[in-house]
Amino acid sequence: MASKQYHIMMFPWLAFGHMIPFLELSKRLAARGILISYVSTSKNLQRLPLIPENLQPRISLVELPLPRVEGLPENCEATIDLQLNQIQFLKKAYDRLAQPFENLMQKSVPDLILFDFAPYWIPEIGAKFGVPTVFFSVYTAAAMAFIGPPEELKTGNRRPSPEHFTMPPDWIPFPSLIATRPDYATRMWSSLKFPDASGVSSGHRLAKSIEDCSFVALRSCDEFEGEYISVVRELYQKPVFPIGVLPPVPEENKKGSEVNSNWSDAFKWLDAQKAKSVVFVGFGSEYKMPIEQIHELAFGIELSRLPFVWILRKPQEVHSSDLLPPGFANRTLSQGMVIHGWVPQLEILAHSAIGGCLFHSGWGTIVESLGFGHPLILLPMIADQGFNAKLLVEKEVGYEVPRNEDGSFSRETVASSIRLVVVAPEGEKFRSKTAKMRRIFNNQGSEECYMNKFIEHLEKLKDSKGKK
Repeated sequence: MASKQYHIMMFPWLAFGHMIPFLELSKRLAARGILISYVSTSKNLQRLPLIPENLQPRISLVELPLPRVEGLPENCEATIDLQLNQIQFLKKAYDRLAQPFENLMQKSVPDLILFDFAPYWIPEIGAKFGVPTVFFSVYTAAAMAFIGPPEELKTGNRRPSPEHFTMPPDWIPFPSLIATRPDYATRMWSSLKFPDASGVSSGHRLAKSIEDCSFVALRSCDEFEGEYISVVRELYQKPVFPIGVLPPVPEENKKGSEVNSNWSDAFKWLDAQKAKSVVFVGFGSEYKMPIEQIHELAFGIELSRLPFVWILRKPQEVHSSDLLPPGFANRTLSQGMVIHGWVPQLEILAHSAIGGCLFHSGWGTIVESLGFGHPLILLPMIADQGFNAKLLVEKEVGYEVPRNEDGSFSRETVASSIRLVVVAPEGEKFRSKTAKMRRIFNNQGSEECYMNKFIEHLEKLKDSKGKK
């Protein structure tokens, strides 16, 4: 497998929560001598993190121009560039990459294609060239187990209404909390069941991807959610391989001195705080938080009276002066810091002053946070985040902020949730359990084992193909 002749083509969906795990997997495979063609659009390739110099000869970034479609704003090539209701047009444009992708295959036929949930047409293209395909799910096994088997995704017979999404499905054979919030159930149910502007539902995309691929790879591990991986295997009736959680590799990060020189004020402030006393607050860049939610969150953070570092992305339509409640900056001057734009998140999470994380429950940030043993305060917003939050509550490594029936939250519940997890005696169970999670989420030895098993399967796949 170390032969440079083995060639894998990667084709992620156009969201950074998908592109980054595909890139992390690419780097791990390239480190073992495998040639990688990472395929995406021009703007997205330019925005990816730099590939380590030692891996650059084995990772090629391959550009496919994104077709223009009505409804998709110009120069918008990823979900981060769009509002939620515009993503359907990105899917429509993405589907028009099928022919360019096939043309690319004619020039260079790989040994394997790893693809995401959205390009359900990849297995058909792969079959034309005799190339096996792998559906690589960047979601938790718990989320995939809840979403269900391909047949149910196509028919919806066993869950004919949104109410069925507010409870664990009957195909999960053990006590589970995995379900959708009532206020989000209709959106999730509709997305899976009904076609959008692309002419295809998300359920159809997933069903075809699962049914038509050669096997499935999950960004997960048996140590954390082995029971849900078993459910997924039973539902899919084909090989399913956990490949590890893909934590950032320490030696590939920027050196601390380089980061500190650029963010000296933030790190000087953190250095002055007590160990495990600071709340890290961050909701990523995908969810465009309405100004009302930003203000309520701000009041909650202030009410907690705990020191904080808040990484806050400014919505495009909001003026900087309106982003935070009047007087918030002055009132919290000694309590914490609000940082706008990009930050070295890993370096901040690694700081000894961080004592808890308040965030959206994205799987990538969960992996990073638990890799440092931080207890989690969960405020899920969109997509699979609600499933992830329920999984963490189930594992007793996180606490979900209580919501009103309409999905809104109050400053009081935000404040009390923060204090419960970070300092209250009742939150000791979260702090104790998350401290032990480092063994799972920051275990490069375990990650190597998962990668070795994955590559062993690729060897068998290649051998069986060669004998035909």
